[in-house]
Amino acid sequence: MGNGGEPLVVLHGLFGMGDNWASHARTWGEQGMDVHLVDQRNHGRSPHAGSHTYADMVEDVRAYALEHFGERPVRWLGHSMGGKTAMALACHYPELVERLVVVDIGPKAYPPHHQSVVDAMHQLDFTTLKSRTEADRALESAMPDWGMRQFLLKNLEWKPEGNLGWKFNLPVLEGQMGRIGQTLAAEDRFIGSTLFVRGERSGYILDEDWSGIMDHFPLARLESVPGAGHWVHAEQPQPFQDAVLPFLLEG
Repeated sequence: MGNGGEPLVVLHGLFGMGDNWASHARTWGEQGMDVHLVDQRNHGRSPHAGSHTYADMVEDVRAYALEHFGERPVRWLGHSMGGKTAMALACHYPELVERLVVVDIGPKAYPPHHQSVVDAMHQLDFTTLKSRTEADRALESAMPDWGMRQFLLKNLEWKPEGNLGWKFNLPVLEGQMGRIGQTLAAEDRFIGSTLFVRGERSGYILDEDWSGIMDHFPLARLESVPGAGHWVHAEQPQPFQDAVLPFLLEG
């Protein structure tokens, strides 16, 4: 969505893709930003790979930044897994980060907690399903949350052999799920402008986590979005923008 303005790179979460952020990207573009919605490895339109670690993802997005912006520091925003990628990038390559927004994830370790979602996805028989509507019905009993089903079903695509299938690399993501929740290294630190945004109904960033966040990001601020869970930007889009936009426009 390039428009010649100041760059903003957006990194989605697990099982997501850049297109999840299209409506917010339009808003940021209207404010003059050059918004880049990046599909991380094993997601969306990006290549599938056998490894899925934060070291991998940091090098991926570093290469993207160097290709598109040179060594110029730019704004980064990441949600969940994308937020941890952005945190690690800022700590290891601070010269590439002008300011950082981290959405509903902290630097601490998170135990694996997506297995029920993965199990539900494994129940889909793509040899018989002929539409997203049929896939939705097939998931409903195991996954009653309509919003979560729609989020996942956006990742369905028609494969060359004529069957529906996932855009993301489910076998690799499932096999490396434990790594997706890992903590930042104790010595990782970014001394730059940082905003953490949490959903008030989400348990990903607790009040007691703040001292640990400040150990890694001593200039960090926190905004809480009322009525939002983990998918803050989708559940409360305008309050999310109200929390994020002033920070992105600073300086």
